[in-house]
Amino acid sequence: MSEQQTPSNPGAGTTAPGAGTASPTAGRRRGFSSLSGTTVRNLGLVVALLLLCLVGFLTGGERFASLTNLTIILSLASVTGVMAIGMTFVITTGGIDLSVGSVLGLTTVWASTLATQNMADQYGWIVMVGCALLVGLAAGLVNGVVIAYGKVVAFIATLAMLVAARGLAELIANRRTQIVDVPSFENTFQGDLLGVPKIVWIFALVVVAGWFLLNRTTFGRRTVAVGGNPEAARLAGIKVKRHLMYVYGLSGLTAGVAGVMLLARTGAGSSTNGLLLELDVIAAVVVGGTLLAGGRGTIVGTVIGVLIFATLTNVFIINNIDSSVQQIARGAIIVGAVLLQQRISSPSRSS
Repeated sequence: MSEQQTPSNPGAGTTAPGAGTASPTAGRRRGFSSLSGTTVRNLGLVVALLLLCLVGFLTGGERFASLTNLTIILSLASVTGVMAIGMTFVITTGGIDLSVGSVLGLTTVWASTLATQNMADQYGWIVMVGCALLVGLAAGLVNGVVIAYGKVVAFIATLAMLVAARGLAELIANRRTQIVDVPSFENTFQGDLLGVPKIVWIFALVVVAGWFLLNRTTFGRRTVAVGGNPEAARLAGIKVKRHLMYVYGLSGLTAGVAGVMLLARTGAGSSTNGLLLELDVIAAVVVGGTLLAGGRGTIVGTVIGVLIFATLTNVFIINNIDSSVQQIARGAIIVGAVLLQQRISSPSRSS
């Protein structure tokens, strides 16, 4: 399963003198080494996840290994995972989006207002879903316009949106929790399908769509190109500013999808929904192997990273370990992942 990254040697297509006599063995070695990079990273993540599951089984026994607990882990990972798919595209461009947690909170509030729910009673659940998606998309596009055309650093622009979206959510909800009471929405998104929570199915669909978009479309190739070298991408004919706006719009859209999922899971909209969730999202993407510097993105790695953090949280809860210790463990994992990224990427950048 391929993942997108910029070529380590742009001139690889140029034939050097005597290159025609290169041995087939050398070619196979080069092919194997280029193939093994992504594979080894993902295998390492899978091993880490399996070791974490082993720790959970040894310490939690049947409580951890039960089918019910597996469902809990997947449900816990779903909301974060959907936003992490959008974040993968943003970080692949070399950017960052600190606002996704606040945007999620805003979408849950706006989609669960009394006016929206009254319209949903008349016209169906599509009104609430459409509201959440449009609000998320609009917030993402605002981020993209400010960053791409306003030339504001992504960190500052999305930090401003983080504060503004949270404040707007508090104003709309009047700092109150809004209970969802729309039967069509509850029947459609709550409960299980074939024994699996419906929000997990939504997560799976978003993962498949995200992988296809990144690895099999022009949009994905342009995303990687912009992250690898924006100036070279511009000279190649890519409208870099417009593409950045689209990428941040995608991030906002996935926050809207996650907002719908959170409404289905909790049955309530609140301005506190998604509080600090952006940290978990960014951590999962970075641990999954997407380069903070841009130019390489991996949907598969992001999914495994999300599952690692969800499983870690579950293990700590089952064993009644203090949440402070959990935060320390998360910090150690993030630092380790960044150090590993630097070690892996530095040889290719220096060559």
